[in-house]
Amino acid sequence: MASRYAIEIFYSEEDEGYIATVPELPGCSAFGETEEEALKEVKVAIDLWLETAEKEGREIPLPLRKELLKTLIES
Repeated sequence: MASRYAIEIFYSEEDEGYIATVPELPGCSAFGETEEEALKEVKVAIDLWLETAEKEGREIPLPLRKELLKTLIES
C-alpha cells in the first residue's frame, strides 16, 4: 500500500541528510543519509502509519497522487 501515496524527498542541510514526507498522511516522514535510504524508510513509516490508523479507528485518506501533484504544480 505504501507505493500508492505521493512521497516528497528533499535534502536537509540542518540534518545533513534526506527527509522523505508523505503529504497525504499527516506526520508521516522518515530520514536517510541517501535518497534511497529515505525512500526505503518512509515506505516502512507509511505501513506503520496506516496500521496504527486502522487500529485506532481513524479515517485513512485515499491516495491523491496525480491530483496532489497537479495542486502542487498549480500553487
